Amino acid sequence: MIRILYYSHTSLSLPEIFSKKSAKKFDKKASTTALENLVRKGVIKKAGKGCYAIDPSAPLYKGKLIQNAKGFGFVQANGIGADTQTLQRDLFIAKTNMNGAMHDDTVLVLGRIDKNGKRTEGIILDIIEQRTNSLAGIVSKRGHEIFVYPDDPRFPFKVSLKERKDIVLKSGDAVIVEYKRPTLPTPTLAGKLVTLLGDAEDIDTQMKLVMSSHDLPHIFKEDVTEETAQLKDSFEASDDRTDLRKLQHITIDGETAKDFDDAICVEKTSSGYRLYVSIADVSHFVSPGSAIDKEAYLRGTSVYFPGRVIPMLPERLSNNLCSLVPHEDRYTVSAILDFDKQGKLLHKDFARTIIHSQQRFTYTTVRQILVDKDPEVQQIYEPFIPLLNCAGELASALQQRRTLRGSIDFNLTEPFFTLADDGKIASISPAERNFAHQIIEEFMLAANEAVASFFIEKEIPAIFRTHEAPDELKLADFLTFINSLGMPLAPFKNEAAWFADTIKKCKGSKYDYIVNNLLLRSLKQAQYTASNIGHFGLAAPAYTHFTSPIRRYPDLIVHRLLLSLISSNKGLTEDDKRKSYQDAGTFLSARERIAITAERDMNDRLKIAYMKDKVGEHFSAIISGVTENSVFVEIVDLCISGAVPVDLLTDDYYLFDKKNYRLFGEMSAKTYQIGDSVEIILVDVDHNLRRLTFKMSDNE
Repeated sequence: MIRILYYSHTSLSLPEIFSKKSAKKFDKKASTTALENLVRKGVIKKAGKGCYAIDPSAPLYKGKLIQNAKGFGFVQANGIGADTQTLQRDLFIAKTNMNGAMHDDTVLVLGRIDKNGKRTEGIILDIIEQRTNSLAGIVSKRGHEIFVYPDDPRFPFKVSLKERKDIVLKSGDAVIVEYKRPTLPTPTLAGKLVTLLGDAEDIDTQMKLVMSSHDLPHIFKEDVTEETAQLKDSFEASDDRTDLRKLQHITIDGETAKDFDDAICVEKTSSGYRLYVSIADVSHFVSPGSAIDKEAYLRGTSVYFPGRVIPMLPERLSNNLCSLVPHEDRYTVSAILDFDKQGKLLHKDFARTIIHSQQRFTYTTVRQILVDKDPEVQQIYEPFIPLLNCAGELASALQQRRTLRGSIDFNLTEPFFTLADDGKIASISPAERNFAHQIIEEFMLAANEAVASFFIEKEIPAIFRTHEAPDELKLADFLTFINSLGMPLAPFKNEAAWFADTIKKCKGSKYDYIVNNLLLRSLKQAQYTASNIGHFGLAAPAYTHFTSPIRRYPDLIVHRLLLSLISSNKGLTEDDKRKSYQDAGTFLSARERIAITAERDMNDRLKIAYMKDKVGEHFSAIISGVTENSVFVEIVDLCISGAVPVDLLTDDYYLFDKKNYRLFGEMSAKTYQIGDSVEIILVDVDHNLRRLTFKMSDNE
């Protein structure tokens, strides 16, 4: 009955409700009693004589089901009523309350919430939108039988295929299959082969699996390709562009970078420094509403995998027309920023420009010049030494100002994958981060803040990159852990400066790595919004994304808005713009989260592939977490994590000391505590669950 009222979007009388019930025979008396019971519970309300409707405050929620391999799941749900209670946590769905729903379905849920809003459970009432009936999986042949096990372990079934004469499958092949959705839970579904992807151990096949799992568009449609081919590749100066080609613009990127969307130039002035941050003018080539534009919006962002990329824009744009390659004229949008010697912004200006990048630098080369003071490298790039010295001075001043205002600088390690000639992973190591990275980061942050503050000053609708202060309820575990360390920390304040100070005080200690990672997980995700609430992590009153329109669609929106302001192009009404920016912000924030999840998925797959032949090997690790069942470990030198099950700690019976985040040996008093360094041995690699299991070396 709840389903009937939900889909009707209006009130219904009892006869109307009964006429819509799918069952041919039902007990009217029992149904009427059930309706009255729902009225008492506040789910349904009486709407006029003999009519019923969904109560605006009813605990009814809509969201996507994320299922667990064991059968239960969670729904990140939004209330369907204007007065429905907002949830602080996802709704837990027991296996018995699935009602035929499957992972990734959009569902209607009746929530059960306790008075404190902490315990949230739900019953799935209906499937609003079914997921696609295709999935990626791995082939397992048993004689003449062919089974496909889902690549995503959250699907609790396997698919049976019939043998085909035109395509010979072998165990270990990755495939896309279609299946018939079951009416009742069953371990095996009938299906048919759609696509053979290749050997599951191949890196390109793994990328195809990730693309399928996260539904990433990766092939440009014919109209996009045709439109891209027609773009002109001439770059001529014009009256509407400021000519900056005589300035000493340079790019600084990683060794493997192919798209150069930002160039910089720094000059000394009488009062301090002038910084030019010149960004590829993607808006010149991509018109609103064009086929390229529509496809870029749907993708939202480029997705980066080790040695691979799924670009937001076609390659001719991202790697050619919009790439600020050296010794070529290119169209740009420039932020021209004047700073005093202490890095305080004195004046800002923006212009549509044309530049000529005079040198492509890598982070390594800039480090050799500025940090290592390598005389041979300095001699090669002697004409650029004054510019780089100015850049280093200004970046240091900007970084110091950010630190003083309380901006959080995480000390995190990211994995760097080295690929072998055969496409396999040759090695994994922490990605290098040096002062050259800091220079570019500071300049991009400064440009982004300057553009955001310009929008605020103009008092016009815009799209911002916002970051809310963390929920103190979700900070509870982090604060409990921090207080257990016994370090001389200031009294807690929910301000960026407190977190920045905490990270600083833990730097160099055995808790450095753990504190950084636990804090990052405790903070909220940044997002794109039409309302400016500032950026908590950066301690910035206003922030947006301006510096990467080749790979982020929000930056393209910002460019168009900025250029409309400096050219006095009014366009849409204020209300239309605000609504448009909010809708875009919500959609593009979701696309960003999908991209991040896909990138992490790919990295996890490659880590598993890298470790598959290392069973029995010893590693140095740090304990990153402790529960009553497991000790979680991180091999920092490889950026690889795993777990040591407590039942593999065979030298004693260990008790879980939750207060001190440790396991305590009952007889030996030996402890395994979060932050401790340990020696571990790899004992199992589970490809399906992408899980590594270790044991402690001292428990051999």
